[in-house]
Amino acid sequence: MPNAKKVLVCDDELYILESVTYVVRQEGYTVLSASDGEEALRLARAELPALMLLDIMMPKRNGFEVCGELKSDPLTQGIYVILLTAMGQERDMDEGYQSGADEYMTKHFSPRSLRKRLHELLD
Repeated sequence: MPNAKKVLVCDDELYILESVTYVVRQEGYTVLSASDGEEALRLARAELPALMLLDIMMPKRNGFEVCGELKSDPLTQGIYVILLTAMGQERDMDEGYQSGADEYMTKHFSPRSLRKRLHELLD
């Protein structure tokens, strides 16, 4: 059962990882972070966050692979996955949804919209 106040942020760009983590923490949620796909899978399985903000272009395993693996596992399929990426073309979005993503958010998003979405999903 996912933890309703836990969010896993996965991005290999340090600036994005730090800024998204900051916004999530400011809103009162517990934040975990990963900088590659293998670490993201390991943390998701160990911690069962309610929400995962997942970059697509990452080392070791890309976001599509991570999402597909999580959504095919009964233990982790309930984690709400938002692909957070610079890849905003329609074919990328289609592949994201085919991998099981619940939502697709393109960079550069506003911190205000991220805050709003966090509260809509987790409160």
